Amino acid sequence: MDTKGDFYCRYYVGHKGKFGHEFLEFEFTSSGLLRYANNSNYKNDTMIRKEVQVSRTVLTELRRILEDSEITKENDNEWPAPDRVGRQELEVVLGNEHISFCTTKLGSLMQVQQSKDPDGLRVFYYLVQDLKCMVFSLISAHFKIQPIQK
Repeated sequence: MDTKGDFYCRYYVGHKGKFGHEFLEFEFTSSGLLRYANNSNYKNDTMIRKEVQVSRTVLTELRRILEDSEITKENDNEWPAPDRVGRQELEVVLGNEHISFCTTKLGSLMQVQQSKDPDGLRVFYYLVQDLKCMVFSLISAHFKIQPIQK
């Protein structure tokens, strides 16, 4: 697997509502920098911002996850547009491939299956779950915070 060349991955999910602009965002850069931000104003929570340097092994695994998902073969033309429920964005650079996706917040797999492009949206849905799980694990390992409040 080519671990050299351009690499970047950014994910954002959020909405504006009763508690203001609430969102989760993270990005990985080719230098190994992971930036994480989680803003929730629910019960007067404060924004969590963290940065951590991850190893080459973590970046290699992240690239493998992205490549194995084949997300760069998808497009979001038939995906549900962002709406009042919220929006999700995923931007990926793998070598000379650069792709960006934008869709509404997805609440369930049923919503994916009922879309105009269930196969493509399913790739996105599961990839996002994998990426969030990886980021939450990395953040929890490095910092004493709970990225998901109980």
